[in-house]
Amino acid sequence: MSSSPLLAELIEALRCLPGVGNKTAQRMAFHLLERDRPGAKRLADRLVQASERVGNCRRCRSFSEQDICPLCANATRDAHLLCVVESPVDQLAVEQATGYRGHYFVLLGRLSPLDGLGPKELGLDLLAARLGEGEVQELIIATNPTVEGEATAHMLGQLARAANVRATRLAHGVPLGGELEFIDRGTLAHAFGGRQNIT
Repeated sequence: MSSSPLLAELIEALRCLPGVGNKTAQRMAFHLLERDRPGAKRLADRLVQASERVGNCRRCRSFSEQDICPLCANATRDAHLLCVVESPVDQLAVEQATGYRGHYFVLLGRLSPLDGLGPKELGLDLLAARLGEGEVQELIIATNPTVEGEATAHMLGQLARAANVRATRLAHGVPLGGELEFIDRGTLAHAFGGRQNIT
């Protein structure tokens, strides 16, 4: 038990990070206070700035400080290709591991009624409107190969068919139950290059 209420609050605050339990939060807090107080101040400042100024792109829903993110604003990207991912970290994984030069749509989740995530929360109305514009010719579905990701992929395929857009899904190679952000670059690049039509 800490004699400092502020230290206890810092440890508890650090536990909000994924995979961080009490012991890890303690190590982080003690490191920042013992060895890197300037780093702690910089971290606190960046967290405040990011939480206040980083929003979502109006077009793709990824994180952005502008109304339209730099990827969506880039006129050299192929507007006929639209890759749908679950999260900004999945978008980054695809961007770094493949030669993909199209656009993205970020769901910010996957269908999960128990968690209160339905079509509206995933922005599927915005995606349907974008597909209805007629510019997208292929919808690349890059949801994670989990039960929820597969259900989401099925619904995305239906949206694409309704808009007469070719729907493809990442090929095998990404393990069932895996998360894109943890897949090695070679496997992800192979799976992305071998995507297939959804029947």
